[in-house]
Amino acid sequence: MDSFNNILLGLDSLLGSSPWFPFVLLGVGMFFTVYLGFPQIRFFKHAWIVLRGKNERDNAPGDTSHFQALSLALSGTIGTGNIGGVGLAIYIGGPAALFWMWMTAFLGMATKLTEVTLSHKYRVVAENGTMAGGPMYYMERGLKMHWLAIFFAIATIFSSFGTGNMPQINNIALSVQSTFSIAPIITGAVLAVILGLVIVGGIQRIKIVAATLVPSMAALYLVGALSVILVNYENIIPSFGAVFGGVFNGTSAVGGFLGASFAFAFSRGVNRGLFSNEAGQGSAPIAHASARADEPVSEGMVSLLEPFIDTIVICTLTGLVILSSGAWINKYENEFQSADMAILEGVYSDQDEADQAALYSYLMQDSDTTVSAFNGDMQVVNGAVINTGDFTMLHARSVAEDIVITENGAHYSGSVPVVDGAISQEGITVTGKSLVHSSALTTIAFSYGLFGDFGPYIVTFSLVLFAFSTAIAWSYYGDRAVIYLVGFKWVLPYRLVYCLGFFIASFADTTIVWNFAAVSVVLMALPNLFGIFLLRKEMKTLVNDYQESQMK
Repeated sequence: MDSFNNILLGLDSLLGSSPWFPFVLLGVGMFFTVYLGFPQIRFFKHAWIVLRGKNERDNAPGDTSHFQALSLALSGTIGTGNIGGVGLAIYIGGPAALFWMWMTAFLGMATKLTEVTLSHKYRVVAENGTMAGGPMYYMERGLKMHWLAIFFAIATIFSSFGTGNMPQINNIALSVQSTFSIAPIITGAVLAVILGLVIVGGIQRIKIVAATLVPSMAALYLVGALSVILVNYENIIPSFGAVFGGVFNGTSAVGGFLGASFAFAFSRGVNRGLFSNEAGQGSAPIAHASARADEPVSEGMVSLLEPFIDTIVICTLTGLVILSSGAWINKYENEFQSADMAILEGVYSDQDEADQAALYSYLMQDSDTTVSAFNGDMQVVNGAVINTGDFTMLHARSVAEDIVITENGAHYSGSVPVVDGAISQEGITVTGKSLVHSSALTTIAFSYGLFGDFGPYIVTFSLVLFAFSTAIAWSYYGDRAVIYLVGFKWVLPYRLVYCLGFFIASFADTTIVWNFAAVSVVLMALPNLFGIFLLRKEMKTLVNDYQESQMK
């Protein structure tokens, strides 16, 4: 698994974490923002009017109402990205990552308007009588690029597991385990069965579940988040100060956090922003293609609200909870995952400035770093490491403390071989204190609020609702791609494999799951961004015509 994780990291370094990808994503959003005359500002009020059902005809072609289509799309975007994704972005990029998530959302509103409008225009009726749409259809019918449409459809199936399936159940299982001590495999098995019962009913059952879950889960999360932010009200302004203060300078080391550069904040903020609101990824257009509407731009107007609700509202709440509580710089007891662990030669302290700089250089993989991997044995007696003066263990980008070594649930005694900074002996489990990230960080942060130890329960229930609804929506995206590629008869096999993957990911390595997600997101986004840019003139004509005919 470590080798597979290294492959994913290599791909991610060339794609989502590369220096050029954030500029491509934000550049397309900036282009359509200017090209269409700042539609996220001009049409913001009108979008709410359309959402409420103005001029909506019940006999218009489509499977869902504007609200149901938005709920389906939001159920696909409001997921672990809002809970675990924000925690991951801040953990890697510092508070400034939240600013770049905002920028991704603001510019993404114009991108979303564009991709949804074009998808709705070029949608078709599938062989089972339901609507089928998405970027693959405007790529084929609008651009006449069948090869690009095939690539996108394949990437959509790939990403249905990487975006909507694996990270969702993995974060659910971890949160349920930390809150209720239920084994991830049990959580995965139960929810995989429920998922199968929902998605086998197709769009008719999915739209009902989505329209029911989205408002209730958002309200629950809002109450829980405000309970933390208001209790820590004195840290609200300093939290915003940390966000804006590190935008161009990065974040210095503080507490257990070893620092983050501007590049990391920018890259992680944009990447996590895309994972959260999916503006430019090409997924939401598949959901909105199902909406009952005669005018494609009207559905584009509705979709414009998604990045605002998803990122500017909900992700901001999560970010303020994490920052105002101080949870992001504190170490907590947790089980160390091998993909997130490194054992270094020599002793370093995260409270010493020189050591902080040396460790940060190592984490950044600087070519001139003086830090090297440890090779040798850890000497362990009854679970305690006795040769701690030989090495430093890093976990979750922080210096690990109170390390305990176990084997098959019992304290271990003996030697543990370490090769190139990694434990080479099978069956060894390491626990201790370190920084945490993803949904675990958000879960802990919620305990710093009005509800105290009950706060994590709110996160757990919210995460279950958020992530499960996301998995439902992405199963729909995947089966539309299957229909495009090989026809409706292959939808059921796809759904069965989807449920199986959902189960397996519940007990998979979290770091690997998130790295897989990071790669899969970009594989969809790049062809979609390329396609909508090529159709820019057609998009501008559609918006101008709509404004003249519908907004007078």
